[in-house]
Amino acid sequence: MGTCASLDVITAIRRLLLALVFVGAAGLEVELLLLEHWDSAVQYTPLVLLVVVLAAVLLVWRRPSPSTVRFFQAVMLLCVAAGAVGIVLHYRGNVEFELEHEPLQGWKLFWESIRGATPALAPGAMAQLGLLGLVYSYRHPALRRASPAQSPGATIEPLEKT
Repeated sequence: MGTCASLDVITAIRRLLLALVFVGAAGLEVELLLLEHWDSAVQYTPLVLLVVVLAAVLLVWRRPSPSTVRFFQAVMLLCVAAGAVGIVLHYRGNVEFELEHEPLQGWKLFWESIRGATPALAPGAMAQLGLLGLVYSYRHPALRRASPAQSPGATIEPLEKT
């Protein structure tokens, strides 16, 4: 396969990844709204973050520049962090609930809490969304340094289209 054809494939995959981030963020936003995930300020965090994700996707899709790609990467890192924190918060809430009803400990407490009323692993979807976005932005063409033609002795390779 020629260089141009492989760059076209990479560009197509990159666009599909960005579309998946957008669809995933929109779907999670709707899901959280349907679940009325706004009982506390902490529960607003993923709602707000997902709006920022949608804006970041549109921004990097419309104007892929070093600053927009870096902003996108920062938002994706926030998604990964929010997903991890959400798993801990959901699990802790389930532990508290289980302990109020029955004095459990060890494996039994873990098992009941991980399967509790609040889906303990559901926030992992936010982390997964962030990781998908980071894959999209990995070695993004907008992040390339100055053109190789400006460096003495450098060979010029075709740039990937965005």
